[in-house]
Amino acid sequence: MIVVSNTSPIINLAAIGQLELLRHLYGTIIIPHAVYHEVAVKGDKQAGAAEIQTWQWFESRLAQDRALVRRLEQQLDAGEAEAIALAIEMRADLLLLDERRGRAIARQLGVTVTGLLGVLLVGKQHGHLVAVKPLLGALTRVAGFWIDEQLYRQVLESAGEL
Repeated sequence: MIVVSNTSPIINLAAIGQLELLRHLYGTIIIPHAVYHEVAVKGDKQAGAAEIQTWQWFESRLAQDRALVRRLEQQLDAGEAEAIALAIEMRADLLLLDERRGRAIARQLGVTVTGLLGVLLVGKQHGHLVAVKPLLGALTRVAGFWIDEQLYRQVLESAGEL
């Protein structure tokens, strides 16, 4: 399975001690150079920075279609733009992306997308997580991840925890 990830799923999972969930679910995680730079260079003290530099199941790649990246950067940040371009180039099975606008654009371009909350649900479905609710709490408290109340309820409902 080819999985490309943007920044948010990596730093937020790392912040709550659940980054290895990505390896358990998907094996190798491809990250664009822009995401690597955002996490490991600009944010070298943030959650996930050391892991993407040392854990061998993270693989950094440069999107080759620079024209597509530049077009996408007119609407998105560099990491999102390169993640979408790389997912298209690699014919990725899945793109991990949380930002609403980026997800909409990726879907318009035919990319299958899920976000951090979708990853948690799949983790529970596959038996890697006992419960999602405590992790949602940790995401909001520790990582500062914002979850709309309606979405929070939908996730808990999907997880069978409501």
